[in-house]
Amino acid sequence: MPITAELPVRALNTNDMKVLSLASLGGALEYYDFIIFIFFASTFSGQFFPSDLSPFWKTLNTYGAFAIAYFMRPIGGVIMAHFGDLLGRKRMFTLSIVLMALPTFCIGFLPTFEHIGYAAPVLLLVMRMLQGIAIGGEIPGAWVFVSEHVPAKHVGLANGAVTSGLTLGILLGSLIALLINSSFSTLDIASYAWRIPFLVGGVLGFITVYLRRYLHETPVFKEMQALRQLSENLPIATVWKDHKPSILISVLATWLLTAGIVVVILFAPELMKSATFNIPAKVTLTMQSFTIIALAMGCIFSGHLCDRLGVGKTFMLMCSGLAVSSSVFYHSIGQVDYLTLTAMYIITGFFVGSAGCVPSIMVHAFPAPIRFSGLSFSYNLSYAVFGGLTPLLLGIATRINPLSASCYVLFLSIMGVGCGWYLLKISLKS
Repeated sequence: MPITAELPVRALNTNDMKVLSLASLGGALEYYDFIIFIFFASTFSGQFFPSDLSPFWKTLNTYGAFAIAYFMRPIGGVIMAHFGDLLGRKRMFTLSIVLMALPTFCIGFLPTFEHIGYAAPVLLLVMRMLQGIAIGGEIPGAWVFVSEHVPAKHVGLANGAVTSGLTLGILLGSLIALLINSSFSTLDIASYAWRIPFLVGGVLGFITVYLRRYLHETPVFKEMQALRQLSENLPIATVWKDHKPSILISVLATWLLTAGIVVVILFAPELMKSATFNIPAKVTLTMQSFTIIALAMGCIFSGHLCDRLGVGKTFMLMCSGLAVSSSVFYHSIGQVDYLTLTAMYIITGFFVGSAGCVPSIMVHAFPAPIRFSGLSFSYNLSYAVFGGLTPLLLGIATRINPLSASCYVLFLSIMGVGCGWYLLKISLKS
């Protein structure tokens, strides 16, 4: 007897809204824990590495510590997805937040290089590795969890809402960073204030663990259990053997997502306040905050359009908008006033909301028995390679050409249009 891939056709009910709210809130807090590191990258370079290192090597080491978490994502994703496909979505969904909250809280207490020497960067790397393992299971788990709870006709909107929640975690990090930079002097931040966001993040993570106890296992997984149609083989082996086209389209879609989140949202403020453009940090953080709000709205909008127009048309539309808006934004840095540049950044952020299409692409690419493993493997593999290496490579490339980021985003936006065309083509055939 086949598994029902979709839930009964109905409207969103109160329970669906509770699942979406708790999943989005938990994802936002966990992503805050993961991403807050980048907002204090310059502080970490001074506190956790030898003072006699050149600025270049300090920057490289710091971004390396940021990247190591990305490289650990596939490990965490594959392990948690494996048990999520065999033992249940909810258990892994809760475990991921525990694995994130603990190291985040510990970072807030880490001794610096001045106190324990080279053990300081080693401990920092270990904490970042644990965070990478946790986030590797969290985001795919959230997408699968809500997709198997809500009605089929609202899967796009549900995933767009969860992705929007994840981006609000970046906003929370940006606002905390802005608050810290506004409330403390540079010396105070370097001395102790940088620890505050990590301690707050750890506490919020433990609160999220408590809230997730009110969630229930997905109806789709319960049905697979009842019909004894859980994967009998190693789920990841089945994914690799039988679903290579699904892996490829998922990897490419995630690559675009990394460009939007890592390059446009996280890296652009660093570019703007660099010596090349010298825009004040408080200005770039404020611009970033408004842009993240636009990104959150774009994710919900694109998710809704996926339900109405189909994911192929929606992806083509949003990626085309990203290609144009990002090119205009990057070429305007240092050329226009701050208000105009902010408006351009906000519009670009809205089209980065193409990220809201990505979970819909992947959820529908893999059948239910191996969905968690397929989605998690593809997403985390792509994010580890492209999300992890991009800050390092762009940090070097922008020293040669400040507009390297613009070329990179433009290339991937065009690739995204091609992916959308492919998805539209195969949907018309089916």
